[in-house]
Amino acid sequence: MNKIAIGCGAVLAVLLLIAVIGGIALAGSYNRLVGLQQGVDSQWAQVQNVYQRRADLIPNLVNTVAGAANFEKSTLIAVTQARASVGQVKLDPSKAPTDAAQLEQFQAAQGRLSNALSRLLVVVERYPEIKANQNFLGLQAQLEGTENRISVERGKFNEVVQAYNTAVRRFPTNIFAGMFGFQLRPFFSAQPGAEKPPAVKFDFGNATAAPAPTGTP
Repeated sequence: MNKIAIGCGAVLAVLLLIAVIGGIALAGSYNRLVGLQQGVDSQWAQVQNVYQRRADLIPNLVNTVAGAANFEKSTLIAVTQARASVGQVKLDPSKAPTDAAQLEQFQAAQGRLSNALSRLLVVVERYPEIKANQNFLGLQAQLEGTENRISVERGKFNEVVQAYNTAVRRFPTNIFAGMFGFQLRPFFSAQPGAEKPPAVKFDFGNATAAPAPTGTP
């Protein structure tokens, strides 16, 4: 009888030890996922911040350029409308999206704004008086820095998402990840030219060679 009791006790002890080890491993995996998820959300907030910084620069940029005689109004309207469309895409700035369609919509709106800004800066080449405006030069420098920052922060975001998604998919973590609400996060997708920020440098040395605006003698 004592041998049976001792044997049962040993089995229970082994099972208890396995349960404790399993619990520790589960807690470790859970805590790691929490850390990775927070890293994704934190980096998403950084992405939102740099995009907002760009949006904040646009009103002053448009106002500065609009003061030039005969400036193409359609170009200014395109920038203003593109900025407004970005504001219509509502995403939580503190939590990275789990819906790929939402992120794609956000990226598409930001891409339209990038294209509109690029067009604006190309048109500005025809106006030496704008390129000599100190306020415009300051805004141009800030915009260039912001575009570079957007590229950097988006790259970092994709890196932390990749690490997080890999952990969520990896066995045995994938068994319980969904149970605890750890969902895969979408990446920023690559687009033609997306690896390079819009060109915002001007060739001031050739200002005299730039075509004159319409109506200029």
